[in-house]
Amino acid sequence: MIDRRATLAILILATAAACGGGWLQRRMQTPSSPPVAASTPAQSSLQIGDPADDLVLPDLQGTPQRLSQWRGRPVLLNFWATWCAPCRKEMPALSTAQSEHPNVRIIGVALDQPQTVRDFLKHTPVDYPILIGIDADPEPTLRFGDTVGALPFSVLIGPNGRIERTQLGPLNANELGTWLQGSK
Repeated sequence: MIDRRATLAILILATAAACGGGWLQRRMQTPSSPPVAASTPAQSSLQIGDPADDLVLPDLQGTPQRLSQWRGRPVLLNFWATWCAPCRKEMPALSTAQSEHPNVRIIGVALDQPQTVRDFLKHTPVDYPILIGIDADPEPTLRFGDTVGALPFSVLIGPNGRIERTQLGPLNANELGTWLQGSK
């Protein structure tokens, strides 16, 4: 019978081997290049006042949609996911805002698989278009300024195509009204 010290030594060696193997695997898969500064993503993110990228994402039917098709009117991009409780809570206010502000186009950008989104929307329909952003490259939330990677994340784009506002976290009905009435 193996004593406790031997068992402990075996466990420590196994753990060290697993950690070393994981490190070695990551090291071998990563191309050799100079380290990238931690601030690089933030530098490539759009800021308030910048022209918005002409984002092209598929809709729920798989048809590519260009953000520029809505140029000339304010656009509120709302990045969300079915698993995000604050996102789901904010969706009724977004639907109401879309009907109260017909001059604005609210667009939901789902960071989920298309079938998951379609199934979710059967039970929680919305009055605005939904695009799929899960496989987009570069990642649209990061490109539009969500350097934290949290959801929901909203971006208000003016009729001139420039970013007017961003918010990490849910928008309530009052904030939505202020945003949409004040959009240039």
